[in-house]
Amino acid sequence: MSRVVVQTFVSLDGVAQAPGARDEDAENGFPYGGWQFEYDFDIADLLLEWESKTDALLLGRKTYDIWSGAWAVWPEDAAGLQGEFTRRYNRVTKYVASRTLTDPTWKNTEVITDVPAAVRAIEVEQEIRVWGSTGLIPTLAEHDLVDEYRIITYPVILGTGKKVFGDGFPHTKLTLDESYVHPSGVVVSRYVR
Repeated sequence: MSRVVVQTFVSLDGVAQAPGARDEDAENGFPYGGWQFEYDFDIADLLLEWESKTDALLLGRKTYDIWSGAWAVWPEDAAGLQGEFTRRYNRVTKYVASRTLTDPTWKNTEVITDVPAAVRAIEVEQEIRVWGSTGLIPTLAEHDLVDEYRIITYPVILGTGKKVFGDGFPHTKLTLDESYVHPSGVVVSRYVR
């Protein structure tokens, strides 16, 4: 099995919903979309390093719908991170955990229904990347399929929203592999099994 790496932006209270744009994910009336951009923390170099190791994406259905409405339609020749990630994400295979998606429109997409078996069968050279997907991550953890969590924690308490590690998340013991604090107060941490 290939390395499964969860990457996420979270608030101090563990909310991971809609960090990137006001209209990214307003499910359940979430009012704080785009909250990560309130901080002076340039993550471009860090994300370029991390994403250079992405050989496949593993996404839950809702995250897939959000991402396919963005990365799948943005121009691959765009400048900066947008172009770089659009090219990468269009090239790699996207595995979508869903029981209802039957005709994915984003190229190189495969729908998986038996998540544990499918993830164990994925063979890539570097990493399978999980972004968002707060409903999928507990399933991966329950079956001991996550090798690393890369968490960028912002010093804000949102008080509402989807959490990566919500109530009922499987007991998981991790080791802190790396951590540093940016002058903005943002903390970057890598945890491994």
